Amino acid sequence: MESASSELSERDGGSSATTLDSPPVVVKVVVAGGFSVGKTTFIGSISDIDPISTEASMTDRSLGVDDAGGLTDRKVATTVALDFGRIALPGRLWLYLFGTPGQDRFAVMWDDLTRGAVGAVVLVDTQRLEQSFTAINYFESRNVPFVVAVNCFDGLARHSLDAVREALAMPAEVPVVYTDARSREATKETLVRLVRHAMDRLRNAR
Repeated sequence: MESASSELSERDGGSSATTLDSPPVVVKVVVAGGFSVGKTTFIGSISDIDPISTEASMTDRSLGVDDAGGLTDRKVATTVALDFGRIALPGRLWLYLFGTPGQDRFAVMWDDLTRGAVGAVVLVDTQRLEQSFTAINYFESRNVPFVVAVNCFDGLARHSLDAVREALAMPAEVPVVYTDARSREATKETLVRLVRHAMDRLRNAR
């Protein structure tokens, strides 16, 4: 875990060579959050393989149900099962990223996606904070380490991190950070923060 954090900080997610007698160490991370908050984009920005996405076309049945904020009219597809990406790091470490569906009606799948995960990134849109409560409550109730990542749409931070922490009633030990789901560097830094947080939780539990 410690090598994962340092390699993510110092390298840009380059692939390592595969050997027949050295299977990779796999670390699982969940990326969650509300509808259309940027989970698919987050995973796609850093995955070193073509991401797998189980998207379905939006239909009239979603009108008035699925709110993507100012993007509602332009949202043409949504994740209905999961997104998947992988980062192969030096030292035979593979980071697997699993993105959850954003709508509450698909929450039945979250247990399977979270099982065995070292932690989670909860993406937040400050214009639709209420949509992040489901993910936050889920990981809190299951004692899964997570970070809250404020997705800066258009590169703009509309609210301070302190204001977001207060609005979400986040305890001091839960990291709250800015990110940009389109940026590989920003996504990488968010994952570094999560890994460090998970390591701290593990050490404190001993």
